[in-house]
This record gives sequence, structure tokens and C-alpha cells, in this order.
Amino acid sequence: MDISTLLLILGTAILVIILLYVGYEIGRAIGEERANRRWKELEPGIREDAAKRSRAVLGGHFSEQLAPYLPGFPYNPTEVRFIGKPIDFIVFKNLDKKEPTEIIFVEVKSGNSKLSEIERRLKEIIKNKRVSWNEYRVPEGIT
Repeated sequence: MDISTLLLILGTAILVIILLYVGYEIGRAIGEERANRRWKELEPGIREDAAKRSRAVLGGHFSEQLAPYLPGFPYNPTEVRFIGKPIDFIVFKNLDKKEPTEIIFVEVKSGNSKLSEIERRLKEIIKNKRVSWNEYRVPEGIT
């Protein structure tokens, strides 16, 4: 094989590599442009959905804290203590009379919201009476 044939083969190989690279870059640019166009189409809906969900969550948190003062709440608001997570409230029945008779855990839900997995587990723990009392004494000299 003479030198001109080798140069022709080498030149062809280099040209093929360059064409493959250019084709790859063109394909990548087209794909990126399509993705950007699709994102611009979807973005307003995604943002609107995110805003709705955020408002729903904030409304839920607001409703939770107001629940003891809303019509139909079955407990005396002065006997209710807000916890927030993982249970919304603890009610100390008859605490106002200085004769507490019952402790009630209250989870507030609005709309179609359901108990979370942890809330369901806590409900079962309470129903199965796996609740206890513990007193912690702060070591002397700290307070």
C-alpha cells in the first residue's frame, strides 16, 4: 500500500469522525431546544399547581391552629394545647375545673386530606393504650 492510499484512508477516517461529532452536537442541540420548548409549555401549569398546593398547605396549617375556635369543635379551647407535629392538639378534659378527667389527642384534617403513615401508627399506639407517664428532673445546679 502506498502513502497516498494511507493518507486517503486516514483522511476519510478523520472526516467520518468529524461528521459523527458534528451530527452528535446537532442532535444534542435539537434535543435541548425541544426540551426547553416543552418546559416553557409546561412551566406555567407546574407553577400554578405548586402555588395551589402551597396555598392548600398554608390554609391547612392556618385551619389547624384556628380549629379550637371554629364552630363545631367539640372541646373547650382553653383546655386544648397545640403541638403541631406529629399530633395537632392534646386536650385536657375538665382542666379548667382543675379536675382533669381525660387526655384526648386530636388531629385536624381539612378537605380530602388523610392521616399520614406516622399519624396512623400513633393512632394505633393510643388505641392500644401504649401510652405512659414519665417525669424528668433537671439535675441540680443547671437551673
